[in-house]
Amino acid sequence: MNNNKGKKIAVLSGKGGTGKTLVSVNLAALCPNSTYIDCDVEEPNGHLFFRPEILKEKIITQTRPQIDDNKCNGCKKCVEFCRFNALAYIKKVMVFDDICHSCDGCALVCPQKAITMINEEVGKVHFGKSLDTYVKSGFLKVGKISGSPIISNLLKNIDESNYTFIDCPPGSACAVMESIKDADYCILVSEPTIFGACNLEMVHKLVNVFHKKFGVILNKYTGTNNPSLNYCLKNNIEIIGKIPYSNEIAKLSSVGKIIVRTNSSAKKSFEDILEKVLKKVTK
Repeated sequence: MNNNKGKKIAVLSGKGGTGKTLVSVNLAALCPNSTYIDCDVEEPNGHLFFRPEILKEKIITQTRPQIDDNKCNGCKKCVEFCRFNALAYIKKVMVFDDICHSCDGCALVCPQKAITMINEEVGKVHFGKSLDTYVKSGFLKVGKISGSPIISNLLKNIDESNYTFIDCPPGSACAVMESIKDADYCILVSEPTIFGACNLEMVHKLVNVFHKKFGVILNKYTGTNNPSLNYCLKNNIEIIGKIPYSNEIAKLSSVGKIIVRTNSSAKKSFEDILEKVLKKVTK
C-alpha cells in the first residue's frame, strides 16, 4: 500500500478574495486522480473553473423540531435541555430555527412526546469529474444560515486512495472548523496587505488550536511592503510558496480558466508548491 495517498489537504484564509480557490483548484488539477472539495457552500465557485460533468446530485436535509401544542403541557424540559437557546417558552414553546443545531435532544427529553423532528432541505451536493479530477461541490439554499450539514456530507466517503484538496470557507468560524478537523495538512493563503496579515494571524491561531501541520502561501507577491511576509518571519512560519502578482493570472482567473492548464510559467510555480506540500503532508 502506498501510504503517501489518502491525505487531506485543507486550503484556508481569513477572508475572501485572498486566493484560496485559486490555490486549491490548481493544486488539485495538477495532482493526478485527486479530489477537489468545495466547502465554501455559501459562495461555491470551484465548479466554475473545473466545469465538471455532473455524475450525481444529492439533496441535504437537516432536522428541526415541530411542537404539537395540543400535547405540550408547558413543563419546559425541552427549553432547559437546549444549550443553544433555540427553544423558549412564551405561553407556548417557540422554536428559533436559525440557531437550532439539530441534535434531536429536545424530542428525546419531552415527557409528553409533543416534539416531532421534521426534515428540512438546507442545500445540495454535486458530484462530478473534470478530466482526471473528481469534483465535489456544496450549495447552501438561499435563506439558510448554517452550511455545516452540507460540509459534513461533502467530507464523508472520501476516496482514501488519492489526495484530497479541501477548499474551505473564508474566516475561522464553525464551517471552517468542520472543514479542517480531519485534514492532514493546512495551507494558509494570504495577500500582501495589513488586512491580509491580520486575517492570516486569525487562521494561524485556528490551525494551532487544532494542532495541524501547516505552511503559508503568499499570493499576489511583489517582494516589497508585505505585512503577511513580515508576520511569517516574526512568528517563524514556513512559507511554502510565493505566487507573484500577475495581470495574466488575474485575467485567466476572471474568466474561469485553470492556470496550470493554460499558462506554462505559472504551472511551474504551482508544481513547485505541490511538490513541497506532498512532502510535508507525508512526514
